[in-house]
Amino acid sequence: MIGYYAHHHGSGHVTRATSIAAALHNPVTILSSRPRPDDCDVEWLDLPLDVDDDENDYTDPTMSGTAHWAPTGVAGLTARMAAIARWVETARPQVVVVDVSAEVALFVRLLGVDVVVMAMPGVRDDEPHTTAYRIASRIIAPWSQSVYDPAWLHPYAESTTYVGVISRFDGRLRTTAPDADHVVVLGGAGGTSFATTDVARAADANPDYRWTAAGIDRASWVSDVWPLLCSAAVVVTHAGQNSIADITAARVSAIVIPHPRPFAEQDETAHSLERAGAAVVVSGWPQPDEWPKLLDAATGLDVDAWTQLRQPGAAARAAEILDGIADRRTAPR
Repeated sequence: MIGYYAHHHGSGHVTRATSIAAALHNPVTILSSRPRPDDCDVEWLDLPLDVDDDENDYTDPTMSGTAHWAPTGVAGLTARMAAIARWVETARPQVVVVDVSAEVALFVRLLGVDVVVMAMPGVRDDEPHTTAYRIASRIIAPWSQSVYDPAWLHPYAESTTYVGVISRFDGRLRTTAPDADHVVVLGGAGGTSFATTDVARAADANPDYRWTAAGIDRASWVSDVWPLLCSAAVVVTHAGQNSIADITAARVSAIVIPHPRPFAEQDETAHSLERAGAAVVVSGWPQPDEWPKLLDAATGLDVDAWTQLRQPGAAARAAEILDGIADRRTAPR
């Protein structure tokens, strides 16, 4: 049995978990506070949220700097950890993937279970992160080392595998042909600073292009963005891992606008793409008259640069690591 803890912020961690789960040959249970997707048939353990129902001033949430989120007196956090412990005791997993939580990684390891930590881009050299990486049996970095090779991961080189970016659209055939005049602005479930009014202003000032907003707000939400990605001449997006992976799968020109995130996660991702020649990167939403130059620069990039991110088969490579650990733990001694 393999456990997979998927953080509930945004949909990206769960999307990655279901992609990897589909490639496993061992049984797997996903543990998350995020609801199970409708199209997912993987075993699921619903975890309580680790916050109060109403906002308050949480007491010592970082345990004096040794944790990211461990406040005292939060019933949901206590119930969450208790649910994980009960599941471990009952299911007896050979390995648990943690994507992501330094506290859950340490807790599961203290329960006597091998832990695989999913690395995240950004500057992750603080005490909670380094503790999680040190206790992990393996670290999976869901990107290409040739594109992004952060120095803070170097101390764990022997236990780290760079599998490439993991997309839910791996292997999916194109359903639409690219439209040379189509610009798709892609938001996401994790939140976006893009606004439909900004897209409308850009469209009004640049009528030679057809502009489509997807996932920026409730009205523009699209459950399946694959046809849109395939039809785009340029995708404008943030630097979230799943958005970048999906654009990589579609091999489409991109303008990346990193959003502010903890540990400079999106800034680090965006700049690595810029260095690789895979995307045009700007620090904020452009003015309407800046778009023609940016769109020309994006369409002038070689979309084959996306091959550097090693997207095809990335989920299977991650699954192979997990299955290997589980198989060794269950083999007769």
